[in-house]
Amino acid sequence: MQNSAVFVPHFHWDREWYEPFQVFRHRLVAALDTVLETAEANPDFRFTADGQMAAIEDYLEMRPENRDRVVALVADGRLAIGPWLILLDEFLCSGETIVRNLQMGWAAAADLGGPMPVGYLPDMFGHVAQMPQILARAGIRHAALWRGVPGSVGGHAFRWRAPDGSEVRTEFLFDGYDNGLDVLLVPDHIRRALGEYAEMTAERWGDDPVLAMAGTDHNAPDPQLATWLRRASSDELAITIATLDEYIREHVRDEVSALVTGELRSHVRGNILPGVLSVRLALKQRMAVAERTIDHAERVNALWSQRDDSPFLMLAWHKIIESSAHDSVVGSGTDETSDQVEARLAEATHAGRAVRDAALAEPAALVPSDAYLVANPLPFPRTALAEVDVVAPPEGTVIVATAADGSAHPVQMISQAPTVLSDEHMDASQLERVLRRIHRRELFGRLIDHYELTPGSLVFHLAEVPTSGPFDLLILRREVAAAAAAHPGRWRVLTLEEARATALVPVDVPASGLASFRVEPSDRTGAHPTTFAPATATAHGLSNGLVEVAIAADGTLDVAGADGTALHGVGRLIDGGDRGDSYNYAPPAQDVLVSEPTDVTVELLENGPLRSRMRVTRVYAWPAALSSERDVRSGRTVPTPVETLVEVRAGEPFVRVATSFLNQSADHRLRFHVPLPEPAAASASAGQFAVTERGLTAEGGWGEYPIPTFPASSFVSAGAANVLLDHATEYELVGDGSELAITLLRAIGSISVNIHPLRDEPAASEIPAPGAQDLGVRIENRFAVVPSATGWQGANVVALAEEFRNDVLVARGTAPAEGHLPPDATGVQVDGADILVSSIRRVDDDDRGAGTEVRLVAMSDTGSTARVTGAFTEATTVDLLGRPLSTTPVADGLELALGPWEIRTVVIR
Repeated sequence: MQNSAVFVPHFHWDREWYEPFQVFRHRLVAALDTVLETAEANPDFRFTADGQMAAIEDYLEMRPENRDRVVALVADGRLAIGPWLILLDEFLCSGETIVRNLQMGWAAAADLGGPMPVGYLPDMFGHVAQMPQILARAGIRHAALWRGVPGSVGGHAFRWRAPDGSEVRTEFLFDGYDNGLDVLLVPDHIRRALGEYAEMTAERWGDDPVLAMAGTDHNAPDPQLATWLRRASSDELAITIATLDEYIREHVRDEVSALVTGELRSHVRGNILPGVLSVRLALKQRMAVAERTIDHAERVNALWSQRDDSPFLMLAWHKIIESSAHDSVVGSGTDETSDQVEARLAEATHAGRAVRDAALAEPAALVPSDAYLVANPLPFPRTALAEVDVVAPPEGTVIVATAADGSAHPVQMISQAPTVLSDEHMDASQLERVLRRIHRRELFGRLIDHYELTPGSLVFHLAEVPTSGPFDLLILRREVAAAAAAHPGRWRVLTLEEARATALVPVDVPASGLASFRVEPSDRTGAHPTTFAPATATAHGLSNGLVEVAIAADGTLDVAGADGTALHGVGRLIDGGDRGDSYNYAPPAQDVLVSEPTDVTVELLENGPLRSRMRVTRVYAWPAALSSERDVRSGRTVPTPVETLVEVRAGEPFVRVATSFLNQSADHRLRFHVPLPEPAAASASAGQFAVTERGLTAEGGWGEYPIPTFPASSFVSAGAANVLLDHATEYELVGDGSELAITLLRAIGSISVNIHPLRDEPAASEIPAPGAQDLGVRIENRFAVVPSATGWQGANVVALAEEFRNDVLVARGTAPAEGHLPPDATGVQVDGADILVSSIRRVDDDDRGAGTEVRLVAMSDTGSTARVTGAFTEATTVDLLGRPLSTTPVADGLELALGPWEIRTVVIR
């Protein structure tokens, strides 16, 4: 039996969950008031502040006068803060967001005296494969966590290894982060209870002292805790109070033999609650949009702007990281909590968009106003499609897009706008009211090019870019007043816009670079064609020479790749009941699966040459809800049209697919199926700096059925099918590996249910969450399908996923019209197979000055060589906290030999 125990007083603080943030913060302030008072009254007391600085920041915003008290306790080693800004859900944000979370948390803790150097991850619903590398490259040697650890770990610690080989010693909180509370239930019997607990768990501890985590959710430890423990301590069972950092540094062996490699998603010692991956779809989509927007903003700000917008970028990152909390983006909170998270992510997006647009405005000022600027956020050159508004050409006119070098590309016209904006009849006395609509020169969102004033008629001609010279509103007012006086009675006021159209333009854009073009008529018969085969369409199919799509009679897709690989029945939709909650899916006992549509229509929308599109509309009769006993799907069905937009573009080796429907049913799960030519025994999905392989099953053994649904962020691959993703989602290999199923919607109505068929214990209180049913909400998903017999690496899916997720950025020029187009410009270029560039941003160093930080990841198990080129003469390798490691002069590009799955960060100047 153990003869010593270490108690770690702490709390776990969900920033928002079954109550919104401000309600929980009110409790937080009272709890931390108690912690400070307890610590100052008792020198033996220690407190670990949940590993997240958000709790401290939220507290000090309400109690700024207590900052010095916090600093004093941190300096004395009695208050452990950081290293995270917030305890995140690791699978529902990007790897870059995880890094920024750690960076911002570390910096905030450093300002208050120093962070706890332990990767504390107590309550996340599983852990990503690259977390050990992220911690190790920030100089953190230890982690502590609970959920997801496999059954092979028999002790209380293990070596956790990332795919690149990085390791951290990991304390396994096998009984949860509140295991010490049970022995504290009766303060007078702590010695006996602790002895019994130590004896029960002796095999876990070996020669190390028992770790008793003395804390739980949303409550400060009892102020008498230290007194109780002093009284309970004895020679037979000595008790110490410590922070978690002190326990790991001073009380346990550093060397452990148990080794676990990769992600932690086992159910064997704790629920990992996989249903959060697909509940409240809007939160997952808004997280992806926010992350993408701020990433683009950082890149164009660093490379093309003279303005340092770091305060706005930091604000946006802070709001994204706040939203990544493990009870926030997961959607397991109340409706009002989820609404707040959604609004916060929108704010982050708005801040990022402002920086992005301001940065683009600087080079756009060199582009004539009758032309467009295109920015490529990706660090490799590409030919991309830009969709722009142009003056509609006369019938039969050849229209091209002219680039800065004089080359011309064909343009695809895809729509034309109406030219009559208003046609009104009124008495002459009312003409002054019409003039009030004009703001200087703007009318109805356009600019007045010229006007025609004749007796009884006033005609405005509007344009996006006026060509008729100056316009004087005061002169117009005087002329109209005179005409109205001279010709009383009925007048006609006609507002005409120049004929406008929407054009698709192929643009060659350099790596991280800028290009510009002008759409104009051409008398040249040899307009430079694209280097790609055209996208074409027939009544029932699309093709571009690289991928071919045929629409089957049931509305599914037969997709063939360039290597002849064929996928049949892509997009089969299967809808079933869901009697679960926000944490776990559960089928009703008498489920009804709906897979066949009642009606199918196919409509050709566009027929190349740059983009071809078809719309497939399938109508399904989905049950309206579950019955009152929750185990039978209703006999009443709701006819629900599901639109599927199918698209191929010239030069792309994949078919783009977007689904859309108005959800009118409750308590159901809808999945998009991709049948495989041959059953697959494993899948692989990309996210958080790694591609993780998984089998057909998950490890069970706790109180939760190990349903093998898994997370994917940028793509998922199984057999010959590769699906590129817009946002983090959930997938499963079903039918013994014969089909890949991607969840489009889980509609449920409760945070948790008390009796759950696939989970032994409630995950929370049974609180209604009607908003999670998404009733009356249009549900939209987009992805792309890449057929390939060579798997994700052979098909270059890492790069394709980046192209799919990151459109080029387009801005109208603002220089005087009809001027010369500026030459194309290249930013930072990164070449190398399976290289992911996670971030390009502006950084500043007190010693070396401003630089551009580039973070790269080798997304393969063989490593890769990356070549970085651009306008720089030195490169400094830094760790994930930005601390310099080595500096190299650069003459002609930087060669970086990256090991398998290695994350490398360099600052170029």
